[in-house]
Amino acid sequence: MNDHTRSSVEPQATRGFYPRLGKRLLDLCLTIPGGLVALPVIGLAAIAIRRNSPGPAIFMQERVGQNGRVFRCYKLRSMYVDAPSVPTHEAAQAAVTPVGQFLRRTKIDELPQLWNVLRGEMSLVGPRPCLPSQRELIDARQSRGVLDIRPGITGFAQVKGIDMSRPHVLAEADQQYVQRMSAVLDLKLMVQTLLGGS
Repeated sequence: MNDHTRSSVEPQATRGFYPRLGKRLLDLCLTIPGGLVALPVIGLAAIAIRRNSPGPAIFMQERVGQNGRVFRCYKLRSMYVDAPSVPTHEAAQAAVTPVGQFLRRTKIDELPQLWNVLRGEMSLVGPRPCLPSQRELIDARQSRGVLDIRPGITGFAQVKGIDMSRPHVLAEADQQYVQRMSAVLDLKLMVQTLLGGS
């Protein structure tokens, strides 16, 4: 990716009312009431997780965020505690608990990330944060200006069914999102996610 292509992406990610302020305001307006609704769901899921397998209900993992900063991403644990820390697409199906399969299928395991949104580490919509070990994806995103924005709980690529097993395809989809980012697109992606489009 040459400098000309990157420079054409950066202004999209950092200028204008919505990228600079509107997106954060939308996150807070939806996350605060949404978090209150999610709390009892998280509580019930946590009880089910603890009864199904030993270990903590909340899983913390380092992920790469805005500008390449590493942060702790929170999820409901869907795997056994001794499972290796690998990207989701590389995880063995046998490592996922029975309750975890349901949590993943319904996306309930992602609900604790609302805390990451409140903390300003993530957005409701954006590129899914990857592990620090996923260097190929990180480099592909860096060259396309994708790391200029906060990662998201759901995103353009996820709704399209693109996962991290294809890093350059994913980074290109993430770049498309950065170039098209708007309140209308974010709301549309949220609705598609809730309706099972991711």
